[in-house]
Amino acid sequence: MTLSLKNNTALTTSNLSIDYPKIAKALFERAPDTTNFNRLRKRLRRQAGDTITRFGMVDKRGKKQKWLVCLSGGKDSHALLGILLDLRAYGDLPIELLACNLDQRQPGFPAHILPDYFSALGVPYHIETQDTYSIVTEKIPAGKTFCSLCSRLRRGILYRTAREHNCDAVVLGHHMDDSLVTFMMNLTHGGRLAAMPGKLLNDAGDVTVLRPLIETAESDLARYAAALDCPIIPCNLCGSQDGLERQRLAAELRRWEAGRPGTKASMMRALSCIRPSHLLDVSQFDFQSLVPKGDDPDLP
Repeated sequence: MTLSLKNNTALTTSNLSIDYPKIAKALFERAPDTTNFNRLRKRLRRQAGDTITRFGMVDKRGKKQKWLVCLSGGKDSHALLGILLDLRAYGDLPIELLACNLDQRQPGFPAHILPDYFSALGVPYHIETQDTYSIVTEKIPAGKTFCSLCSRLRRGILYRTAREHNCDAVVLGHHMDDSLVTFMMNLTHGGRLAAMPGKLLNDAGDVTVLRPLIETAESDLARYAAALDCPIIPCNLCGSQDGLERQRLAAELRRWEAGRPGTKASMMRALSCIRPSHLLDVSQFDFQSLVPKGDDPDLP
């Protein structure tokens, strides 16, 4: 049973043993015992495990680590927590997990849902309450999108929360589709080739940001969260605004995939197979020294 303090922080001290197999059992008792779901569960666990290994998310020196697993209440972050708990229960993830929700004081936000859910499962958790909603709605003119400012505020708060709880990493539920849409945004609006990496350091260099689901399809996560009957909380801030460019590009990506299945997988492979010599960035490839064999670059 999870014991909560007055500041909505679950007890996670070293003398409190967390029974991850018991937590996982309680979580998956909610899911259908079908071949299709069991295959999905196994595949997502394997995908996340491979991503964690590929990006070196677990300290190879054997240092004891603690991750701040961020939950907005959406399907992706619910799936993230479920998959990490599953890996932990199987002994494939030697990490202490602390679930965290940032309550941004949005009007109508059901603040009791996630604490009740975590407590019922026995998941250690922390609820961080900060009124970013008022800041965003005050600073951003009516009709403009809130996402950029809202995201920056959230990230800064989560970094601070990670430090306060001695967490080595902030873990986010971004998936393959998020990475591809970010790539398209940067390509068409930012004028650069960049997406979402699986692992990065914050600007201060003291907190790692991890995305264990970055190679996992959004549609699989939606099926997974629905099967677990997770209490989904929709965003009524950014998510309620029509006409966002990110939403338009996401719809375009879905159209490409529908017209030619496998397009998204091919694009993801491209992000992992970069050839600087076939691009135009002179800072990434030495075109000046590129001469035919036998030629002396010092001769006119």
